[in-house]
Amino acid sequence: MLAKDRRFDGAFVTGVHSTGIYCRPSCPARAPHRKNVRFYASPADAEAAGLRACKRCSPNTQSAEEACVLAAIAAIREQGALTLDQLADLTGYTPTHFQRLFKRTVGLSPAAFARALREERVREALGRGLGVTEALAEAGFSGPEQFYTETKGRLGMRPSDWTRGGAGRVIHWAVLPTSLGPMLVAATEVGVCCLAFGEGEAELRARFPRAELLPAGEAFRELFAKVVAAVEQPGPGSAAIPLDVHGTAFQQRVWEELRRIPHGETRSYGELAAALGNPKASRAVGGANGANNIAVLIPCHRVIASDGTLGGYAYGLEIKAELLRREGR
Repeated sequence: MLAKDRRFDGAFVTGVHSTGIYCRPSCPARAPHRKNVRFYASPADAEAAGLRACKRCSPNTQSAEEACVLAAIAAIREQGALTLDQLADLTGYTPTHFQRLFKRTVGLSPAAFARALREERVREALGRGLGVTEALAEAGFSGPEQFYTETKGRLGMRPSDWTRGGAGRVIHWAVLPTSLGPMLVAATEVGVCCLAFGEGEAELRARFPRAELLPAGEAFRELFAKVVAAVEQPGPGSAAIPLDVHGTAFQQRVWEELRRIPHGETRSYGELAAALGNPKASRAVGGANGANNIAVLIPCHRVIASDGTLGGYAYGLEIKAELLRREGR
């Protein structure tokens, strides 16, 4: 709010109880004294507390820019990828200005958003039981070659990774001793697909009921050693450990954003949602966080409650606090 960062508009409103008004985070008005401020999740919450909307920043109305971005999103969902010139004609902005506006609001360029949407449709089609070729055609891809070209290098973007239950996949696993207790590590030939504390074969089979599970052999010794090192001595080297994960396009974006949080820093669900360009998606971000199968390497432990407390963690707050302490060190 002090930085007047427009990316957080919609994530919360600032209530100034000395004046009785509430504002957007980006409101150009002079910053109030902290003792007079309370933060609310929505205009409705602020109004329930007896505050009225600021006439300068209109926090209870949608801006013209927000309306244009929503119109562009609706058009892309209905028609597929559109050129910048087409989107500019739709919204009344110049192509260059609209590109900046869309990316600032959504977190992706219009072209990248359209690609993510198509990838999501592939995943949904596979979930309905369609074959890979049918799913790609339904989502608008000309064929597997185009799909692989567009999704190369991103987490879990292979159609085979989206098949339910890991059918057709071979997963090598081991339970390794660490200073945080026994740690389950599992990997395919592509990379690590599971990292969990206090779990074993039964839990792994529940996560991947249709995969073939094999004890990890010598071929995975070096990879698993790197995983243990990433837990015991966190550092930037963990980013080079290959991963093999699957999820929706939105989950993929959340997991990528988690990996961008610097060591020693944390984010709230609201901050993550705003960074993704969807400030009201805190609950969806929480769901994506909970769907993460790879602790530490996809660092969901760096997400804390909005009040600064640790919040929850699947493997216990003691482990979460220790991971954060090590990274801060």
